[in-house]
Amino acid sequence: MTVFDLVLYLIFALAQWRISRLWLARAGRWPGWRPRAARWAVHAFNALLLAGCACTFSDHIARLGFDGPVATLLGGAALLYCLVATATLAIRETVHWADRRLGGETDSGRRSLLQTAGASLMAAPFAAAGYGMFVERLNLRVRELDVPLAGLPPDLAGLRILQLSDIHLSAFLSEAELTRVVDAACELRSHLTVITGDLISVSGDPLDACIRQLARLKADAGVFGCMGNHERYARAEDYTQAAAARVGIDFLRGQARQLRFGQALVNLAGVDHQSLAGRQHYLRGAERLVAPGALNLLLSHNPDVFPVAARQGYNFVIAGHTHGGQVTVEILDQSINAARFFTPYVYGLYRHGRAAAYVTRGIGTIGVPARFGAPPEITLLRLQKA
Repeated sequence: MTVFDLVLYLIFALAQWRISRLWLARAGRWPGWRPRAARWAVHAFNALLLAGCACTFSDHIARLGFDGPVATLLGGAALLYCLVATATLAIRETVHWADRRLGGETDSGRRSLLQTAGASLMAAPFAAAGYGMFVERLNLRVRELDVPLAGLPPDLAGLRILQLSDIHLSAFLSEAELTRVVDAACELRSHLTVITGDLISVSGDPLDACIRQLARLKADAGVFGCMGNHERYARAEDYTQAAAARVGIDFLRGQARQLRFGQALVNLAGVDHQSLAGRQHYLRGAERLVAPGALNLLLSHNPDVFPVAARQGYNFVIAGHTHGGQVTVEILDQSINAARFFTPYVYGLYRHGRAAAYVTRGIGTIGVPARFGAPPEITLLRLQKA
C-alpha cells in the first residue's frame, strides 16, 4: 500500500461517512421501525463496501488466499461506487455551499436555476462511469507509430513490432472480447510480436483461455513475452511460462534471444516485473543480457526502469503496466491520472539520450472496470533510422 492509496481511501472513507450521515438523517424522519432498519442497512452496506475496497489490493489478498473472480467483481464494484459517490457528494456540497452564499434575499428564480444546475451536475459522475464501462472500455484502437532509433542498421528499418499488454482476462474482460483483440492483431502482419505482461488479474482467472487465444498470434520472428505484476500476485509465473512455451510463445525471464534480420541482429531481452518498491534494484543483472553490436530491445512490464535500461545499453524498451492512466483527464494540456503519482512514463514514446521507450495503454482494466480518456489499444511499432 502506497501513500497515494492511503490518501485516496481516506478521502473515500470521509465521503462515505458523510453520505451515511445524510442517509440516516433522512431515515430518522420515517415512522415506526424503519429508522432502526435503515441504520442496520447502512452498517451492512458499509461493511460490504469495506470488504470490497480490501479486495482492490491484489497483492495482499493473494497472500491471504481471498483472490478470485468474486473478489475482482466485489473490488471493482466497490471502487467504482467510491469514485462516483465521492464525486457526486463533492458536487452536492458545492451546490449547497453556493446556495447558502446566495442569502435569503436572492429571488426564487436564481435559486431554482442553481438547484437545477446542481442536479444536472450530480448526474455527471454516473454518466461518466457508464460511458467508461460500456463505451470506452471496449473502444479498441490500433495505434501505428514510427520509432526513430539512433544508429539503426539498414536491415532493421521498417521492422514491425506488434505489442499486446495488460490483457487482464477476468470478470471484466471476456474471452469473446479477447478473441476480437487477437483477430485485429493478426491482421497487422508483424515481423515480431511481444506481450508485456498481465495476462490475467488474479488467481482463478482463465489463464489457459488467455494463452489459447494468444497462441493464434503469428510473427516472422516469433512471439515473445515478459511477466507482469499480476502473474506474480496470482503465483502463476512458472505456469504461464510453461503453458505458453507449449504453444510457441517464449516468455523471457532474465533471458535474451538473438534474432537475425538480414545482416542485422536484434537482441531481445525480457525481465520479470520490476517492483516499484524495489526501485533501487531495478534491472539488477540485466546488463549481462546486453549484446554489443546488436540492437538491444528490452521487454519490461514496468516502464519506470527506462532510465536504468538506457544506462545499461538498451536501445529500446517496450512496456505497459500503467494502462495509460486508465482514467485520465486533460487539464491545461496536462494529463491528470493516478499513474502519474508513480512514474513519469505513463503513455506514449519517451527518449533518454539515444535510447527510446514505448508505454502502451494495454487492453484490459484493473480496479475500476472502466476507462476514460485512455481507450484500449493494440500497438504496431515501426523502427526507423533517426
